[in-house]
Amino acid sequence: MQFSELDEKARAFLERNHAAAMITLRRDGTSHTARVAIAVEGGKIRSSSNESRLRTKNLRRDPRATLFVFDTTDLTNAAQWLALECRVSIIEGPTVPDETLRLFRVMQDRPDTVVWAGEEKDNDTFRQMMVDDHRILYEFDVLRAYGTY
Repeated sequence: MQFSELDEKARAFLERNHAAAMITLRRDGTSHTARVAIAVEGGKIRSSSNESRLRTKNLRRDPRATLFVFDTTDLTNAAQWLALECRVSIIEGPTVPDETLRLFRVMQDRPDTVVWAGEEKDNDTFRQMMVDDHRILYEFDVLRAYGTY
């Protein structure tokens, strides 16, 4: 299921909330959880990581993952959440630095620069940092969505 196929409320929730926990499966079937940032970019739900992360290794073996997306903007209404059971594709290659820049601009709502490790970075510096860090992208194909959102 693509982003466009989710119901209107789920799409709106994902457009305004970028904080998530990503749960992947270890070889023995137990869960591994990591805090991630997500965004909808180009009509696709995506997140950025690097090739050495445990979640990446888990996904290379088993592409199933669950995203638990939560609202960090309205702490008085902390009961809002959305779970997305997904099949994940790993995007690699020479286009990843530019795609990651676009993703970060969406996540951070910054048209000209992005912030990395608390510091503003220009486009060329950020792209080179993504190359040096061996960045990849996760793209989430939603199989099931549910929650209180």
